[in-house]
Amino acid sequence: MERVTITLEDDLLAAVDARVAARGYASRSEAVRDLLRQALAREAAAKAEAPCIATLSYVYDHNARHLAQRITEAQHARHDLAVASMHVHLDHDACLEVAVLRGPAGAVRALADSITAQRGVRHFALNLVPAELVEEQHDHGSGQHRHTHLRV
Repeated sequence: MERVTITLEDDLLAAVDARVAARGYASRSEAVRDLLRQALAREAAAKAEAPCIATLSYVYDHNARHLAQRITEAQHARHDLAVASMHVHLDHDACLEVAVLRGPAGAVRALADSITAQRGVRHFALNLVPAELVEEQHDHGSGQHRHTHLRV
C-alpha cells in the first residue's frame, strides 16, 4: 500500500471526520478509501455494457390491479438478468421485494426501470456493483472444464 498526502478545505475535512465518527471507521484513510471505491464503482456501472450484479428493492401496493403479475412477468421476460428474489409482506397492503440481478448495467437498469415505473410501486432503490467476466478452467468434481464467472 502506498501513502499519499492530500490537502482538504477545513469544512471538507470536518465532513470526513464526521463520517469517520458516524460510521465507526478506524481512520480517515479507511473512510477516504471507501468513498473512492464508491465513486469508481458508480463510474464503472455507468457504462451500459459493463457487467454488474445488483439488488433492486421496492415496496408496492399488493392491491394494485395485476401489479404482482406484471412484476413477475417483467422478471420472467428477462430471466437472463433475474437471479433470485425475496418477497416480504409488510402489512395488509404493502409488500417488499428484493431482486438480485446480474448482467450488463444498461440492461439491469432497464429492467429495474420497467419494474419501478409500474403504477403501485411506492419506493425503490437500485444498487449496482461493477464486476468483470472471467473465463476460468477448473474442476468441480466432474473433470476440467471452462466457464465464465462474474467477479467483483
